Amino acid sequence: MGGFHHEVGFRLDPEQSRRGLVTVTGKVERRHLNINGVVHGGVYATILDTAMGASVVSLLAEGETTATTSLYVEFLRAAREGAVLSAQGEVLRRGRHIAFAEGNLYDVDGRRLSQARGTWYIWSPEEATPHPSRSTGRPPFHRPRA
Repeated sequence: MGGFHHEVGFRLDPEQSRRGLVTVTGKVERRHLNINGVVHGGVYATILDTAMGASVVSLLAEGETTATTSLYVEFLRAAREGAVLSAQGEVLRRGRHIAFAEGNLYDVDGRRLSQARGTWYIWSPEEATPHPSRSTGRPPFHRPRA
């Protein structure tokens, strides 16, 4: 799976993953730091969203698609440049249209740095294709002029 997580330097670890549980790892580089010299919260959110979202993707049937609808991240400890981070995302429950997942981010010593929960909406193959009778004739998120 390619995507944004590759741009920030994190990779899915297939050897530590299975259906419903995915591990994502990466090494903290200077570009991941905030102005205080510790990992930016957006990096934590990215790696956790990637691990949890991939755990949902691992349970999808052919033709289904998914997207994050909510993400709640708690920052427990700071990581610094050179640290190796590992996030595990696990599906707690997968329904027909909603999946619930949790994630934890650890350093190489096994200390939990962050924890997260989120939900993912799941579209069936029929819903993933725009339906012509539902078209409004205007682009999505169209805002009328005042």
